[in-house]
Amino acid sequence: MKVAFLGLGTMGYPMAGHLAKAGHSVTVYNRNAAKSIAWCAEYTGLSVKSANLPWKAAHDADIVFCCVGNDNDVRSVTIGEHGAFQGMKAGAIFVDHTTTSAIVARELAAVAVEKGFQFIDAPVSGGQAGAQNGALTVMCGGDETAFNTMQPVAMAFSRAVTRMGESGAGQLTKMVNQICIAGLLQGLSEAVAFGQKAGLDMNQVLDVIGKGAAQSWQLDNRGKTMAADQFNFGFAVDWMRKDLGLVLGEAQRNGARLPVTALVDQFYADVQAMGGGRLDTSSLIKRLN
Repeated sequence: MKVAFLGLGTMGYPMAGHLAKAGHSVTVYNRNAAKSIAWCAEYTGLSVKSANLPWKAAHDADIVFCCVGNDNDVRSVTIGEHGAFQGMKAGAIFVDHTTTSAIVARELAAVAVEKGFQFIDAPVSGGQAGAQNGALTVMCGGDETAFNTMQPVAMAFSRAVTRMGESGAGQLTKMVNQICIAGLLQGLSEAVAFGQKAGLDMNQVLDVIGKGAAQSWQLDNRGKTMAADQFNFGFAVDWMRKDLGLVLGEAQRNGARLPVTALVDQFYADVQAMGGGRLDTSSLIKRLN
């Protein structure tokens, strides 16, 4: 297929690469044009090119993928002055992998339908490693027919691409995901800090409890690095606070009670105040040391 990819950040750069390696014709756009040029150079020999504006990248594409920063960034690359929606052809599909509010997903889906194409909100889980390894989990909301067209294409960088419902359902599912992670990481932080204070060999402890009911992805992948005070990798605290802001905003609208999530959000604010905004989310434990 002819596809475009808007946003070549930590996630988008390898995701676009997987699309190119899967045999698709890929046009990329990045706000910093040097990144687009570097990406094209890395994938020389494949069907790749860059564009200097979002609408130029989207022109004639069957599917336009996007992974940028926040609600305003998505609006900018879609309905902004040079947005992709100006260049998309009838029947095309815009797939947004940015973690945003459900509100902006529904807003842009309505605009897309008016213009004769479809919008799928498709936030991802799996972090930088998942993007690099082509093993992301993608949660989608939007038209079922459009989803069925984009799903096999998105499998180039995913291990699972699932439709969760109508527009906004993908973003709401990602919020559930982040609620789970926030609570798990706070519990794991307290457990590791407790074990260290108790004088236990935490590597051995984590090996043992990881074989029982306490097992989780966070324990398996972050427990030992937390014990070793290693946080220079993974999903940044700044990004998690953005996501939790979306979660808490949605909870205000739908009436959900999230006392633990709200508390952990404030704990992450403490980590930011300590200068840890770019550290991995497992750095919650630094508050307890």
